[in-house]
Amino acid sequence: MPRWLPRAMVLALALIAAFQLGSWAFHQVIGLLINILIAFFLALAIEPAVSRMAARGMRRGLATFLVFLALAIATAGFVTLLGSMLAGQIIKMIEGFPDYLDSVINWVNAKFHTDLRRVDIQEGLLHSDWLRKYAQNSAAGVLDVSTQVLGGLFRLLTVALFSFYFAADGPRLRRTICSVLPPARQAEVLRAWEIAVDKTGGYLYSRGLMALISGIAHYILLEALGVPYAPVLGVWVGLVSQFIPTIGTYLAGALPMLIAFTVNPWYALWVLGFVVIYQQFENYVLQPKLTARTVDIHPAVAFGSVIAGTALLGAVGALIAIPAVATLQAFLGAYVKRYAVTDDPRVHGHRSR
Repeated sequence: MPRWLPRAMVLALALIAAFQLGSWAFHQVIGLLINILIAFFLALAIEPAVSRMAARGMRRGLATFLVFLALAIATAGFVTLLGSMLAGQIIKMIEGFPDYLDSVINWVNAKFHTDLRRVDIQEGLLHSDWLRKYAQNSAAGVLDVSTQVLGGLFRLLTVALFSFYFAADGPRLRRTICSVLPPARQAEVLRAWEIAVDKTGGYLYSRGLMALISGIAHYILLEALGVPYAPVLGVWVGLVSQFIPTIGTYLAGALPMLIAFTVNPWYALWVLGFVVIYQQFENYVLQPKLTARTVDIHPAVAFGSVIAGTALLGAVGALIAIPAVATLQAFLGAYVKRYAVTDDPRVHGHRSR
């Protein structure tokens, strides 16, 4: 046996063990890495406001704290108003449920010539195996829900803490990164950082503007129909439809439809039709224009980046995909050499004979 073979086998086994250990460690901290990525993009989004306040003589840490405090107050106020609205509507629906049930029973009796009674239906539900199993499963799932809520709060705290440090110590972080790079690479890193700030801020600006337009449009409809809590519902539709990717539109439209159903069942259909029509107007008219002005990315590229981000990181990837792709596109555009396009009819879509 050659003398180098045992050492080669030991080296190969050590490399395999190191790879397995690294893979295990990466999968253990993948959640933390995703939280840090979310915090970094959040810090990029609020950095223009923090830098503007710091330029006026305010300490950067205090400026970051004030920005976070304003966001926390706005979020808490919105959640409080939404919670009170939902609680009131749930109580109203529970109180009016017997009347709804009587109307349904009367319609079924008149349509199918049956003799159903509400008391019989209620007793059948109370003594059914389905209700008993549902209550047991709900009681067993309370612990899981509590664990998920606590995990979500801890994740939110982690993201807020890292984003605060990234925004407050942004200049120090840039100096630390540039200190290990040559001067030419330092200029590229600083340029990429500036582009990322501009594109992330532009993306959030466009989303905020579309949320405002969507909220006003849905508020006008709900106010015209006489649906209660129209301002809060308008804010809900605007924020959820724009800042929750993929399923945000459906979540945003479900709550106004539910509240409108408590007023008049036909109003729920009006709200559904308006949500569908407005979504088409937003997708094909409003969003391309705003995205082209603020993020400077083609709608097809934006759609593809959202799909790719969802496949890689789920909802988080869908949320940060557009600013990330816009930053990469703007940064790489400086290194692409462009030429003058020849004056050929085929360039304009005309076929030559």
